[in-house]
Amino acid sequence: MKKYNLYQIDSFTKEKFTGNPAGVITNADGLTELQMQKIARELNNSETAFIFSSDSEFYDAHIRFFTPTSEVPICGHATIAAHYARAVENKLNNAVIHHKTGAGILPVEIFKDENDYKITMTQGKIEFGTILSGNEKEQLLTALGITNQELLNNHPVQIVSTGHSKVLVGINNPEILHGLKPNYEMLVKLSDMIKCNGYYVYTINPDDDFLIHGRMFAPAIGINEDPVTGNANGPLGAYLVHHNLVKHNNSMLKFKAKQGEAIGRTGIIEVSVKIEDQNPVEVAISGEAVIVFHTEITI
Repeated sequence: MKKYNLYQIDSFTKEKFTGNPAGVITNADGLTELQMQKIARELNNSETAFIFSSDSEFYDAHIRFFTPTSEVPICGHATIAAHYARAVENKLNNAVIHHKTGAGILPVEIFKDENDYKITMTQGKIEFGTILSGNEKEQLLTALGITNQELLNNHPVQIVSTGHSKVLVGINNPEILHGLKPNYEMLVKLSDMIKCNGYYVYTINPDDDFLIHGRMFAPAIGINEDPVTGNANGPLGAYLVHHNLVKHNNSMLKFKAKQGEAIGRTGIIEVSVKIEDQNPVEVAISGEAVIVFHTEITI
């Protein structure tokens, strides 16, 4: 039997019960995959992060991420939560550390501000996948309850990844965005066809403090709607540069996104895209967090 440090943390917010909740076990050494899956199912957050000690000089920690039903390679909000808990627990100062994830060994920056922290995570390799068309696109629009006329012009419906792929769907009306009532069963079936489990529907407004407002649906992995999604907004930043859809200074695109409004869990995420020769080459996301509770469990 061993005692494990369990945190419930809300990411991309400083107000409890908003943003995106994640479970974190900061001393996961000894847990089996089955135990981790059971803990994630019990907590019933979209993801729970398990921090393991490093056995290599190349990284400081190994983190695994589980939804209530399955393991995923990486998760933005749970990464923010995991490193926030680790920073608080270890009273860290400003630091750059490296963590091993299913998306590779990646850097994380810890910024200490008085007695609190902000976390920036560099995401994985940028990959531009299939542009949905024909029957697959028709099925997606039907499942979301939107029409071709409600899509943003020049914003192809495309699968993009920075470690965990998402289908990016730009629409032209924020009222439609917040009124979406997807057919989750249809989305699950489509996920099996296109081999992508998340759908990020967004609007864009260059004149707003928040360039992006969005909603993310991933019922195929047990998440009907995710409140605030790093692995959606990060790929979206790369996509906006790749398709030349926003203005930037040719070296960096930075913007804020607001998500979770429709389900009462609003959070704010900051996205940075490094640009070389007009192409996105690296994506990072930043966010704050707040501890909802901390306890110990014995297994």
